[in-house]
Amino acid sequence: MRGDEIDRGRRRLDQWLWFARFAKSRSLAARLCVGGEIAVNGVFVTKPNHALHVGDVVALPQGGYRRTVRVLALGLRRGPAVEARTLYEEAAEARRIARAVTDWVPLLGDADAEP
Repeated sequence: MRGDEIDRGRRRLDQWLWFARFAKSRSLAARLCVGGEIAVNGVFVTKPNHALHVGDVVALPQGGYRRTVRVLALGLRRGPAVEARTLYEEAAEARRIARAVTDWVPLLGDADAEP
């Protein structure tokens, strides 16, 4: 089956996310897909077995940002980070989706205030 998928020019989305090192494990990649966090070509995907092709645009959360990448290759394995970076290119600048952490605020109120 693995050779058939490569011959047909497709790869499971969860597997590609793992190969490209967007997820630490394949099960975490599958959870991202099931949670509706990943969009392929502008359509949110809810199945980890969604077929991914070269040229597809994938939008995904990473840290406090939403990254958009274009698939350049499907990959054969989860290799080192240098190899993983050859599987995609940035299609758009990352957008912040989480607010930045505010400045430190003391738990007991203002330290300079008189009691």
